[in-house]
Amino acid sequence: MFDLIPFRKSAYFHQFINSFFDENFVNSTNFLGNNFNVDLKETDTEYILQATLPGIKKEAIELTYNNNYLIISAQKNDIVENKNDNFIKRERKYGRLSRSFYLDNVNKENIKASFNDGVLTIKLPKENKSLSNFEKIYIE
Repeated sequence: MFDLIPFRKSAYFHQFINSFFDENFVNSTNFLGNNFNVDLKETDTEYILQATLPGIKKEAIELTYNNNYLIISAQKNDIVENKNDNFIKRERKYGRLSRSFYLDNVNKENIKASFNDGVLTIKLPKENKSLSNFEKIYIE
């Protein structure tokens, strides 16, 4: 009725299992290829964006606001070297991350940003556009 199919171990399966227990498996997924986490909150007067950028230096962060898009770019370049000539392990990590957010109604001259303990906080005050152009439409 049902035929059993034998399980054949493939080279890819062995490579995955072996790398799962290797310390490089955890380190390689830590920063490269992943985006950073962002919290975006709106109040009556401003947008507040907080981005978590652990291990990034303030000088490696670039912020731009153009055509209603806020762009956050971060670069990480770590080189861990052992000064001994007979080193067993030598690692280099490099990554560049970028995220963009569409935020309308922002007073771009008064945007403020701060970076403390790996958390980037950006305050984007709203322009004083009146909402009188909007009219509620009732459904019959």
